[in-house]
Amino acid sequence: MLQRPIYLDCHATTPMDERVLEAMLPYFTQHFGNPSSISHMYGWEAEAAVKKARETIANTISCSPEEIVFTSGATEANNLAIKGVAEAYFNQGQHIITVQTEHRAVLDPCHYLEGLGFEVTLLRVKKDGLINLDDLEKAIRPETILVSVMAANNEIGVIQHLTEIGEICHNHQILFHSDAAQAIGKIPLDVQTMNLDLMSLTAHKVYGPKGIGALYVRRRNPRVRLAAQLHGGGQERGMRSGTLYTPQIVGLAKAIELGLEEIESEGKRQRELRDRLSNQLSQLEGIYFNGHPTQRLPGNLNVSFEKVDGSALLLGLQSLVAVSSGSACSSTATTPSHVLTALGHQDSLAYASLRFGLGRFTTSEEIDQVAQATLVTVQSLRQAIVDCRF
Repeated sequence: MLQRPIYLDCHATTPMDERVLEAMLPYFTQHFGNPSSISHMYGWEAEAAVKKARETIANTISCSPEEIVFTSGATEANNLAIKGVAEAYFNQGQHIITVQTEHRAVLDPCHYLEGLGFEVTLLRVKKDGLINLDDLEKAIRPETILVSVMAANNEIGVIQHLTEIGEICHNHQILFHSDAAQAIGKIPLDVQTMNLDLMSLTAHKVYGPKGIGALYVRRRNPRVRLAAQLHGGGQERGMRSGTLYTPQIVGLAKAIELGLEEIESEGKRQRELRDRLSNQLSQLEGIYFNGHPTQRLPGNLNVSFEKVDGSALLLGLQSLVAVSSGSACSSTATTPSHVLTALGHQDSLAYASLRFGLGRFTTSEEIDQVAQATLVTVQSLRQAIVDCRF
């Protein structure tokens, strides 16, 4: 049997935790009812499961259950937040602020709105990937209606200062949205202390199922208005129509609950493994560790290698380790990572980068194997370039 490569691409997706699957299974078969069918037991069972899931998720981020809107994932949640605010607050202003290094699920809706006449300001980041808070202050205008800044970057793992950003937004009475797809279950998130008005979540980055996510929508101080992007049965208080997918919702809540329970112990373990990997890779000359050294997700390590062809590097490693050169959502792109070029990297260096995404099931033995394979592959590719010159 062909041996599968070591999986270090947990920012693309994570394997489902068996405890999550166990919680979901009864709602595929035994408790299969539609939660909107409230005239019989089957519907009541599903409705109760959805209610419990809302409460679980709400407790982890310090909001009320009614403020959780279920979606098909973070991409839909981001679109609902950005387009929904743009349409609902159109008469108050048509200016949105976001960041150069955001996920495409934020940047593309913003570009779409530009085609409708909105203005979008893209904040630059510093070399460590963090935004300059003074730049945010200066970018705000009377017509600004929304600021969207991701909690943790999907490529370089940098964690933005959400509390400070939220304070600036609320001082100016501007709505604050954050794409927290990579952050939920990995770092503490509190929508009250962080002054968040909207926050996008997903399950499959935190050992839950694909195809389910949620959007937190503040109900008071201020009450956020959203224009629905899907119309139909009026589910989710009219903000997101469609039959609620009970098994997936149960899985989302269980995944987030487990992440919160293990956030300290697992964070410590992954940081130690990440540092173990970076220390071994530091034997190489001409490498760059991208993003802030400490203000980052515990399981993230993004490295650029000088004098290496990026495609050859991935090809040389693919049988040994499953790893990405950037965002899996943009893996077919022919351009270098927009995140790494925003840090100031030349295209050649941005292409020759690896994103190591460590996870709950990563072991120290695997880290040592990956480090050794990377060292050998990089040295071999560099030597090949030298040999070609003679």
